[in-house]
Amino acid sequence: MKRLLSLSISAAVAAMLCAGAASAQSLSIAFADPLSSLDPQLNNHAGDRSVDLHFWDLLIENKDNKLQPGLALSWKALDDKTWEFKLRRDVKWQDGKPFGAQDVIFSYQRARNVPGSVASYAGYLRTIESMNAKDPYTLVIKTNIPNPDLPLNLASIHIVSKHVGEKSSTEDYNSGRAVVGTGPYKFISYTPGDRVMMARNDGYWGGKPAWQQVSYRYINNGPARTAALLSGDVDVIDKVSVSDLAKLKQSPSISVFPYAGLRVMLLQPSFKPGPNPYITDNAGKPLDQNPLLDVRVRRALSLAINRQAVVGRILQNTASVANQWMPKNTFGYNPEVKDIPFDPEQARKLLAEAGFKDGFKLTIHAPNDRYPQGPETAQAVAQFWTRIGVKTQVEVVPWSVYSGRANKNEYAVSMLAWGNGTGEASYALVNVLATVDAKKGLGASNWGHYSNPAVDKALDESTAEFDVPKREAILRRSVKLVSDDVGVLPLYHYQNIWAARKGLKVAPMTSDRTAAMMVTRDGK
Repeated sequence: MKRLLSLSISAAVAAMLCAGAASAQSLSIAFADPLSSLDPQLNNHAGDRSVDLHFWDLLIENKDNKLQPGLALSWKALDDKTWEFKLRRDVKWQDGKPFGAQDVIFSYQRARNVPGSVASYAGYLRTIESMNAKDPYTLVIKTNIPNPDLPLNLASIHIVSKHVGEKSSTEDYNSGRAVVGTGPYKFISYTPGDRVMMARNDGYWGGKPAWQQVSYRYINNGPARTAALLSGDVDVIDKVSVSDLAKLKQSPSISVFPYAGLRVMLLQPSFKPGPNPYITDNAGKPLDQNPLLDVRVRRALSLAINRQAVVGRILQNTASVANQWMPKNTFGYNPEVKDIPFDPEQARKLLAEAGFKDGFKLTIHAPNDRYPQGPETAQAVAQFWTRIGVKTQVEVVPWSVYSGRANKNEYAVSMLAWGNGTGEASYALVNVLATVDAKKGLGASNWGHYSNPAVDKALDESTAEFDVPKREAILRRSVKLVSDDVGVLPLYHYQNIWAARKGLKVAPMTSDRTAAMMVTRDGK
C-alpha cells in the first residue's frame, strides 16, 4: 500500500511538471547539452554535471572562481602532503541516514574507476595517496606530491553515499534507485533523451530551495528551445541560439541574460602515427603517414582559419576570438601569446615545405547535438582548409556515438568545446593536453592523444607549486608551449546566454552549468 501511494504521488507530481510552464512553485528548464547518465561520477560532461548539481553535493564549492564550504566546513594543509577537512554534522542523505567521512572516502575511490566512463574524473584524484577518517566528521587526505590545488581538484567531484553506492551500478543510478543524494532536489523520474523530474528536498542542509518541483527537459535544437520558451512550454532555456537572440531580446515577455563564458571551442588533430581512414591523398588513398604529426601542417591549418569571420558570421559576435584555451583575465592566461593571424598564403607555403604542395583530403568530425553552432563552425573551417588545398569534408554524428569514437582517437580532427570549469588553466592541462595515462587519470578528454613532455613537466611543476605567482608563471609557460606546438587549434570563447520568461532572473555559476538553483523570481 505504501509503495502504491508513493508511486501515485510521484506520478501526480510528474504530471503537474509536464503540464508546461512554471506555476508559482514549479520551474521548467529546457537545456541543450545531452545527458549520458545520472551517475554523477561516470562522465565529466556538461549536461551530466548540470543535472548532478540538483541531487548531489561537493566537498568544496567553486563559486565565482572562489573556493567556499560545501560538505566540508573548513580545510587546511597540515604539511605539504597532508590535508585535513572538517565536515558538516547537520547533513543527512535523502533516505535519512547521516553523512560522514566514509562517504567521501568511498566517493573518491569509486570516481577513480567507474566502468564505461569515456570522460573520467580520475585526473582530479591523481595526487591522492591515502584517505583516513580521523573521526566521522574529520577527513585526512595524504597526497603523493605536494598539491596546493587539492581543494580545487575536489571541487569537481560529487559525493555519493557509501551505503547506497557500494551496492549500485551506473544502471541503478539511471533507474533512480541509487539517486539518494544530499542535494537540494530529490529524484522523481528520468526519461533518457527527454527529461529529468525532481522535487524540492525540504530537509536540505543548505536552505530551502526556491522551487517545489522542477522539470529539466532536454531539447538539443536551439530554435526548438526558443519556440518552447515563447510558447510558454518552458520557463528557462540555456545556450540561446544566436539566430534567435534578437527576437528574444525584442519580446516583451522574455528576459535575456548574457555573461562572459569560460568555454573554448578547440579543434583536436590526431597524433596517431600511420594511416588514418579520414586522411587520404587527393585520389582517396590513405596516406602511409599522418601529415598532422608535422607541426608545419598543423600551423598551416591554424593560419588558414579566419577566426574573426567565424565569430562574426556564425556566432554573430556572441563569442570572442581565441588564441589559447583560457580567456583574458583568467588564471594562467598568457598575454604574450599573439593572436593567430588569418594568413592563407603562409599556410600554403608551410604545406609545401612539409611536402604537401598539392594538399590532401581530410574529414572533420563534429557532434550534431552538443555544441551551439558547432557543425556550422566545422563547415566554415572545412571551407577555409579547402581553399589552401586541404580538401575537407565534415561528418556530424550524435554525441552518443561521437564521444566514444573521439575518445578512442579514431577521427582525424575532432571538435571539443572545453568548459574550463575550475576557472584556471590547469583544468585543461590535466584533461585535454596531458599525455594520455588512464592509470594516472590524465588526458581523459585528450581525444587526439597529443603528447608533449615539456607540457607534462609543466603540469607536474604547477601541481606541486604552492607559491601562487610562480604557479601562474608555470601555467603561462605551458600555454606558450602548446601554442608553439599547435597541440590544439583554439577557435573562440563562447558567451553564456540564458533566456527566461519575464519575472525570472538567471544568475550564472562559475562555469556554464544550468541548474534550477540559478533561477529566482526577479527581485529576490
